[in-house]
Amino acid sequence: MYIAETLNNLIHQTAFFNLEFGNYVMIVVALVFLYLAIAKGFEPLLLVPIAFGMLLVNIYPDIMAPYGEGGAGGGLLYYFYKLDEWAILPSLIFMGVGAMTDFGPLIANPKSFLLGAAAQFGIFAAYFGAIFLGFNDKAAAAISIIGGADGPTSIFLAGKLGQTTLMGPIAVAAYSYMALVPIIQPPIMKLFTTEKERKIKMGQLRPVSKLEKILFPIVVTIVVSLILPTTAPLVGMLMLGNLFRESGVVRQLTDTASNALMYIVVIVLGTSVGATTSAEAFLNWDTIKIVVLGLVAFAFGTAAGVLFGKLMCLVTKGKVNPLIGSAGVSAVPMAARVSQKVGAEADPTNFLLMHAMGPNVAGVIGTAVAAGTFMAVFGVF
Repeated sequence: MYIAETLNNLIHQTAFFNLEFGNYVMIVVALVFLYLAIAKGFEPLLLVPIAFGMLLVNIYPDIMAPYGEGGAGGGLLYYFYKLDEWAILPSLIFMGVGAMTDFGPLIANPKSFLLGAAAQFGIFAAYFGAIFLGFNDKAAAAISIIGGADGPTSIFLAGKLGQTTLMGPIAVAAYSYMALVPIIQPPIMKLFTTEKERKIKMGQLRPVSKLEKILFPIVVTIVVSLILPTTAPLVGMLMLGNLFRESGVVRQLTDTASNALMYIVVIVLGTSVGATTSAEAFLNWDTIKIVVLGLVAFAFGTAAGVLFGKLMCLVTKGKVNPLIGSAGVSAVPMAARVSQKVGAEADPTNFLLMHAMGPNVAGVIGTAVAAGTFMAVFGVF
């Protein structure tokens, strides 16, 4: 009797008796993500932890249980997720990106700021699209940042605007589109450019002095934070990481920010983002709308960057390759690599990578500024 009761309890404690159909659907989605990351190489640093967090929460939902629920402590990934809500992890990601990135191409060609700004058009297109589909102002603003292909900023803004119920779908959509940059962007880039334009070779960038590289993060932080103080957590951390890199006097901090700390944060942020995708939270019409809006926004942003690049090509009489405009979205350095790849397909001797890095870095700053603008509009600090 005792043995039978014990076995019965053990059997009913297995996940098979506690999961619903939606959980199995999400488990399949997680396995597809893992396949894309491992077998196809689609941004494995992002997709592997996200997919595994998705897998865990749909097998064992209590891993995301809030603190105090049922009189117990919270689940492991609940505490990870709180770091997302408090905007700690997105800010640390920005510091790591700053420490890893050379801002020299942007400094050498300040016109790149215009291309980075043009690519933010997708954000505002998504904002009005979300309003049209019935989302409130704050939810629409949080969703729209997907158009910048910037996962950390999407999480940051969703948390700041109190859209925690939408954070999972928003973050997964943003990171998924970041991973799919090499698939989504090339057809759009080719659609809006001619073969002759794709073959344009750009002149070598001027050398950038060490003093310029040191002053740039300081000046940008002061100017942007004075105009939009709400951007300070993101822009400030981005520029701090870059100052570590360029100052040359804190190599240990540079190495830590761009390697050990960066990868620790990616693990915690990725698994916690994936863990927000329980079947109950993810399988609904709002999620479908968010995924569609994100794709439309990303496509609009890419197209706007390329079209502005064509305008610059016209104004400069063929000195600017329009392909670099697509790098104005915030996926660093993936979008710049795609510009290089598409340009090299037209002419194998064409090297656009460094030219594309200017708009790419400008896009990171531009997306953070867009997020800060939304926060200022809604009176959120």
